[in-house]
Amino acid sequence: MRRIGSKVDLSSGVARERYEKYLELIDRFEQIQMVALEGGGERYIKRHLERGKLLARDRIEAILDEGSYFLELSTLAAYGSTYSTGASVIVGIGVVEGVEVLLVANDPTIKGGATNPFSLKKSLRALEIAKENRLPVIYMVESGGADLPTQSEIFIPGGATFRDLTQLSALAIPTIALVFGNSTAGGAYLPGMCDYAVLVEDRAKVFLGGPPLVYMATGEISDDESLGGARMHSEISGLGDYLASDELDAIAIGREIVESLGWKKLGKEPRTSFEEPLFDMEEILGLIPTDYKDPLDSYEVIARLVDGSLFSEYKALYGTNLVCGFATIAGFEVGIIANHKGVIFSEEAKKATEFIMISNQRETPLIFLTNTTGFIVGKAYEENGIIKDGAKMINAVANSKVPHITVNTSASFGAGNYGMSGRAFNPRFVFSWPNAKSAVMGAAQLAGVLSIVARESTPKGQAFDEEADQIRRQYVEDQITKEQEAFFMSGRLYDDGVIDPRDTRSVLTIVLSAINSNTIEGTRAYGVFRM
Repeated sequence: MRRIGSKVDLSSGVARERYEKYLELIDRFEQIQMVALEGGGERYIKRHLERGKLLARDRIEAILDEGSYFLELSTLAAYGSTYSTGASVIVGIGVVEGVEVLLVANDPTIKGGATNPFSLKKSLRALEIAKENRLPVIYMVESGGADLPTQSEIFIPGGATFRDLTQLSALAIPTIALVFGNSTAGGAYLPGMCDYAVLVEDRAKVFLGGPPLVYMATGEISDDESLGGARMHSEISGLGDYLASDELDAIAIGREIVESLGWKKLGKEPRTSFEEPLFDMEEILGLIPTDYKDPLDSYEVIARLVDGSLFSEYKALYGTNLVCGFATIAGFEVGIIANHKGVIFSEEAKKATEFIMISNQRETPLIFLTNTTGFIVGKAYEENGIIKDGAKMINAVANSKVPHITVNTSASFGAGNYGMSGRAFNPRFVFSWPNAKSAVMGAAQLAGVLSIVARESTPKGQAFDEEADQIRRQYVEDQITKEQEAFFMSGRLYDDGVIDPRDTRSVLTIVLSAINSNTIEGTRAYGVFRM
């Protein structure tokens, strides 16, 4: 391996200008994120605390090992919609009794923790992550069930929650429910379908229908405790496996359950010793162009991500718009595919295809650092076979079996998004930098294409309305500019979170550790072939 050098100087004009500009974007990102971190707001938080309950984030902090990490996922879910940013549920990867687990916690300060369409998508994505990476699941339950006005959007797909929980159990991936409050209607099946159920006395209420519904349906009069209280379920129904005296006791029991699992990872162990990158992560902010059409120097980024800034590059002199090679991150071996100058030509597509195949033979996870406006277009390139070469790359990505981790560092447009293992290709994790943009094409290009189509569709002899076209173009460009933003895309769960570029190595370290909880196997469906 060779060490990658760096030419970044934050005291220089261009780098300093980029750095200062990016700090403004980070500030905007933090303001958006703070809305999710604040939960239901002061009024509802105060009411929750006055009831003697812990906040959802405090419950998570209490169950985690002291000094360990919590990688929150899908923090901006529902951003840009009519629902609260964060979608009334918190999910993430943390460490409990030395075991990496997937945590899901309802936030009852937001509409009682009711499940809306975005909450459902976020929770289902969390269970998918747990299944793919073989992570035990801890549910911290306190929810009033479905958000009834949106039942038509969540009732049918909501059944997947129960399906996924039972499938996790069938795969011997433990599921643990800690019930702190209401767990009603469909939500009552959460503790029922988890392997372990811990109920807090005088707090947990688990029933398919509450006292009012039971009375209306049967005429039977009952109260919360007798109908679905923690003691009843622990002594009579048998739903509760453990009766906790209070919330902290429930959390302590949850930790004891995890400790008793004797959980072992099935993946590769990282190297025990490694060097930190030679260059400061802070400098990444001075690397990122303010215009996605300007290239991002992949070597400079890789030098700040990989151990010792050491990189074994593959086909360094061929298809130079794409950088491929092997390295380690926190001792974990990885293959890296990074867009260096944006556009993907036939050479880059063929190079990536071969590298993906080799990585599968080596059973090495792949990290995609995405910054592409797509595959090259034009008559000469079509004649040269860009479609079939691009198809080879996409085919290789689609059939690759080693884990993929995608980081959208800037542009992710058109089929380039697919070739760089976008969300549709089921990478294990997808993260975006705040400046990242994803769409069919750039906003100006898309608006321009629609304008050309409209102009060519104008009947002969009829004047083309230039003023109306200009208004329409501006409207479309403004719309696409908004919709291609990282925050908007993350709000729709097209990634697993927007991250500060300076945190990229730390985030990659956590998820590389998580994916090694499961076995890592490459596909044996093909050998490496020349194209």
